[in-house]
Amino acid sequence: MLYHFFHDLNIEMPGVGLWNYISFRAGLALILSLFISTIIGKRIIDYLKLKQMGELVRNLGLEGENSKKGTPTMGGIIIIISILIPCILVGRFDSLYMILMLITTVWLGLLGYADDYIKVVKKDKEGMHGKFKIIGQVGLGLIVGLTLYFNPDFVIRENIEVPGENGTEIEYLQEDVKSITTTIPFVKNHNFDYADLVPFMGEYQEIAGWVIFILVIILVVTAVSNSANLTDGLDGLATGTSAIIGVALGILAYFSGHIEYASYFNIMYIPGSGELVVFMAAFIGATIGFLWYNSAPAQVFMGDTGSLTLGGIIAVFAILIHKELLIPILCGVFFVEALSVIIQTTYFKITKKRTGVGRRVFKMSPLHHHFQKPGNAGIDALIQRPLQVIPETKIVTRFWIVGIILAVITLVTLKIR
Repeated sequence: MLYHFFHDLNIEMPGVGLWNYISFRAGLALILSLFISTIIGKRIIDYLKLKQMGELVRNLGLEGENSKKGTPTMGGIIIIISILIPCILVGRFDSLYMILMLITTVWLGLLGYADDYIKVVKKDKEGMHGKFKIIGQVGLGLIVGLTLYFNPDFVIRENIEVPGENGTEIEYLQEDVKSITTTIPFVKNHNFDYADLVPFMGEYQEIAGWVIFILVIILVVTAVSNSANLTDGLDGLATGTSAIIGVALGILAYFSGHIEYASYFNIMYIPGSGELVVFMAAFIGATIGFLWYNSAPAQVFMGDTGSLTLGGIIAVFAILIHKELLIPILCGVFFVEALSVIIQTTYFKITKKRTGVGRRVFKMSPLHHHFQKPGNAGIDALIQRPLQVIPETKIVTRFWIVGIILAVITLVTLKIR
């Protein structure tokens, strides 16, 4: 809004030119989101307490879980507001990248809020039926995929390697084109076209490639959103991990939207994607600001309102900068958490069918709870270590460290090929 106020009205005053710089507006978005989240956070927490919107804690036999009972949930509202307001104030509304990210934030925020409302207000522990969550996530995936397909403003300029005087040099095609090319790690040529998966389709190869791409978008949005939801089980775990991922994605977006940096890292140049840096700055500020209240001992939980939104934002953002195939590395913490649940459930069902008694791989899943259980204490699990209970704050900190390592590896993959 402020960008258009100063730019479109041709207002002449000292400092107006700063609004043309993404770095300035991104910095402003970060500061605003931090300020907003810390200021409104206390008020929203007090309101949630007044309305008795407290967490329903199951008796899982975990250390300190009783102290969490009654802690206000649905705190994801703080994150969402802290993202939306800075983006509205300093973002550009002529950027479809920004608009699509705002739609993603509101869409999944409402989906998560509906789930939390059923749990907390309606006192239904099961919450929204899983199929309705999936429908909502698939719907968002379709919106993103079809928008990328039909809107002519979502284009790239593909990078090509050419021989030069000082070795291989990177050049870009002169025309912007719509493309389903994405970036893959650990190979000399980072680019991969989904249409290459269906060469047998002949003249329909490009259309078939887009169908595959849209299916991948749906899969990525659903997987990352649900994985973030599963990770949200300890104070500050999902929030801090999301902030770390956000920093890496913000850097990737800045590189992709700047032709010189894109050339240095030999990745495709995506015109207009630099505006995503402003959004991600607000995202980082909102998550760090939320940690003020969500760090142990948490004064508020984000609930599905926050966790589904954070995961969906990360997924759609990665898709828009054509880096969705880097997500398994970057979001490794999320996926290990989700994988632990899949392994646990599958192994339990198989052993129960074969022997009549279900066995476990982990002492408890998702994985972060495994470290909260003592080993060799009557739990029939294949993995008993560590034998001692690890304090919650130490588990969270170690997961953050792993997240930082994965973020660095993700960025380094652009130069390892």
